[in-house]
Amino acid sequence: MMNFCKLLSSYQDLVITFVVTEEWLGLIGSAPKPSNIRFRSIPNVIPSEVGRGADFAGFLEAIFTKMADPFDRLLDQLDQPIGCIIADTYLPWVVEIGNRRSIPVASLWTMPPAVFSIFHHYHLITSNLHLTADDDLPVGLTQQEGGVI
Repeated sequence: MMNFCKLLSSYQDLVITFVVTEEWLGLIGSAPKPSNIRFRSIPNVIPSEVGRGADFAGFLEAIFTKMADPFDRLLDQLDQPIGCIIADTYLPWVVEIGNRRSIPVASLWTMPPAVFSIFHHYHLITSNLHLTADDDLPVGLTQQEGGVI
């Protein structure tokens, strides 16, 4: 996502606000960046990077349920009008916020294309019995009517 923002920053009339948690701001805040990219943070409402893998399902639940309100409040604090929001596809609540505020939202798939292909073709994987209901699924995936939830 940051690489994409750096590409966008070549348009000098754009001001890009890169929103991360306070923990991530501490990790990347001192990294060199173009002058028209600014960092803003929301509170650490998701599990820390340290030990996150021990409860990946809890991490996903926090992303889906705890980040929207702090992000929405942050938008009220920005000193420049927002022309659009570009968000990671894993943050579906951003679309609701953008719609409510009449701000266009673009969803950017930040994971490898192979992951997208698996999600997109999951129904074929299950319908062709490459993965059956008795197989162990990766954390976060469940089978329901041949789809991913």
